Amino acid sequence: MRMRILRLHPFWSLVLFLGFLFHTPLAEAQQTHPPANTMLDFSGLLEGMVQRVSPAVVLIQTRGFSAGDDEGSPLIRARRGSGSGVIVDPSGYIVTNAHVVGNARVVQVTLQDRGEPDVRFRSVLKPSGKALPAKVVGMDRETDIAVLKVEASGLPYLEFGDSETLRQGQVALAFGSPFGLQNSVTMGVVSSVARQVHEDDPMIYIQTDAAINPGNSGGPLIDVSGRVIGINTFIISPSGANDGIGFAVPSNIARTVYQQVRQHGRVRRGQIGVISQTITPALAQALSLPRNWGVILSDVVPSGPADAAGLQPKDIILTLDGRVMENARQFGVNIYQHAGETITLEILRNGEILSRRVAVRERPRDPDRILTYVDESTGLIGRL
Repeated sequence: MRMRILRLHPFWSLVLFLGFLFHTPLAEAQQTHPPANTMLDFSGLLEGMVQRVSPAVVLIQTRGFSAGDDEGSPLIRARRGSGSGVIVDPSGYIVTNAHVVGNARVVQVTLQDRGEPDVRFRSVLKPSGKALPAKVVGMDRETDIAVLKVEASGLPYLEFGDSETLRQGQVALAFGSPFGLQNSVTMGVVSSVARQVHEDDPMIYIQTDAAINPGNSGGPLIDVSGRVIGINTFIISPSGANDGIGFAVPSNIARTVYQQVRQHGRVRRGQIGVISQTITPALAQALSLPRNWGVILSDVVPSGPADAAGLQPKDIILTLDGRVMENARQFGVNIYQHAGETITLEILRNGEILSRRVAVRERPRDPDRILTYVDESTGLIGRL
């Protein structure tokens, strides 16, 4: 019996091949599990995070007096201002910038509306929220942080993140009320995790390109987990509007100021009576130092705590309470955080490692120390 070979037209051969291809298990699996839309997932993540964060961000409006700006203006004139803040405790504590409320006689905080949505109304325009009077609990002008209190409870609030773990390039979102436009959000990245205005300045800032404008001051800088990583403070811009160079007080500094203001009404800063300097390769070469990094004492105040403990100029600070000191800014910050305590310094002098116990005194010329003597009920200072 002879077999007959069936020959298909090239067109039908192609149809059968494509049918076989698209009915393989691999093809079926790809159709059943389509690839994830990464950008859509990222957008959804940001949307959900914004919905969680926004209710804890407030608009701050102030009224007060200031000196006249021009020769023809009155010596004293009424002034209104606005800024932003973030609720950090459900009992009504709010963190903002000191310059937002510094000269205000009246401070008002507008909370975002948290009412249940009414199915009858679907307008995209939302109510402005409830306005409450706020009391200035305390402020610290050196870090430009202030703490307010409103009489409310059960408020939505945000937690501080750890600014020490920030990395350059991380996504960051700035919340606030630029130009009074309540409940605005912008996105950018962390441009720098630690920027100083002046060399060896104890104050550092997070730099971001997230749009920050007048009115954003005091609002939070948020990471993608919804934690406060900074308090938006100022910008560098020839025009006065956003140029992509904004700065925020790191959350670890803001948290420390907030906690001290709640506990003491002010920030206590310590000193030991030294002038420290960051060691650079050029300085190490000029002074023939044994290392080209770290902290060196350039002067010791006579009769101060450091002098009493036996510290001398040109001593190299190795550790403070066991923590390696890398630069003068780090050393100064660790000193002022221990006001009223005793610290242990490990120093290098003439090739010998020595240990010294040093008492940390509270800085005597701190202008905020006078707040300790103020009677809050009368606003007067008792007899000294």
